[in-house]
Amino acid sequence: MTEHSVSTADQSGARAMRAIRIHEHGGSDVLRAETVPRPEPSDDELLVRVRAAGVNPIDWMIREGYTDEALSPSLPSILGWDLSGIVETVGPDVSEFGPGDEVYGLVGMPDPGEAYAEYAAVSADEVVTKPAPLSHTEAAGLPMVGLTAWRALFDAGALRDGQRVLVHAAAGGVGHVAVQLAAHAGAHVVGTASSENEAYLRELGVDEFVNYREEQFERVVNPVDLVLDAVGGDTLERSIPVLADGGRIVTLPEPPSEAVSETARREHNATVDWFSVEPDATTLAALCSLVEDDHLRTTVSGSYPLSDAATAHQESEDGHVRGKLVLTVGGDRST
Repeated sequence: MTEHSVSTADQSGARAMRAIRIHEHGGSDVLRAETVPRPEPSDDELLVRVRAAGVNPIDWMIREGYTDEALSPSLPSILGWDLSGIVETVGPDVSEFGPGDEVYGLVGMPDPGEAYAEYAAVSADEVVTKPAPLSHTEAAGLPMVGLTAWRALFDAGALRDGQRVLVHAAAGGVGHVAVQLAAHAGAHVVGTASSENEAYLRELGVDEFVNYREEQFERVVNPVDLVLDAVGGDTLERSIPVLADGGRIVTLPEPPSEAVSETARREHNATVDWFSVEPDATTLAALCSLVEDDHLRTTVSGSYPLSDAATAHQESEDGHVRGKLVLTVGGDRST
């Protein structure tokens, strides 16, 4: 990754920090490690010393310019929304946190969260106390996938005890959290993944495993009440025959077409929903409780120093990541 220095940070006298920015859309080579001015928190914000930042597919989609207008920040832009870190200072209107507190959260979305940096100014109502059992690296991998899985299962999906749920890409970021949340809620969990993830997913709570490379899930899975689709494309369309009458599909990659929604209604009196994840401190706190009660864990399959963001993006783009990838700040990968 190319190292750059922004001279205005020094000339202005503002305290500086290291950050990963993009000045144009393109491949991983447009990620630049730069020296930029440290943000100043507003009255209702915290200045967080970032210890780790989660890497999500949406990050490299924005880098490439593939996202819609709502997620297209003006350039240059610091990427990233997931973070875990230590409160440095607080604005005058903030009473629930103080310097030295450890916090984690999904910040800013859909506005820039600017988590790929040594410091981030974040709204006090978008972070909560970091789960004590998790390192900062582990905690930074939880917010976006945890909030997405929770909303997909319990808000959009209305999952209840005793129902059957099919989780596609069950070993991925959202999938591995969804499996654990659904199992804890008393659902019967069916997960699709490659064969090397079977033992891992059964440990997380999958009751039935489908190797998508060798089996067509629609031929072997009995009707389910809910499908969580993190894949899209023909996987979404092929999920319709698996639904029980009145079932639901929650798809994550993009809104369903009207044709797909109509087919689900006509054939199974079913709905197909899509949503955009947002910061949610209440759910973050609930996820924290599950972690602390040993009902939820995060898998970080790779951690990279902030300066290696390009490598992390390349691995994420290649797909087949188990759990999450995380950038660490400060040089300690175990932080």
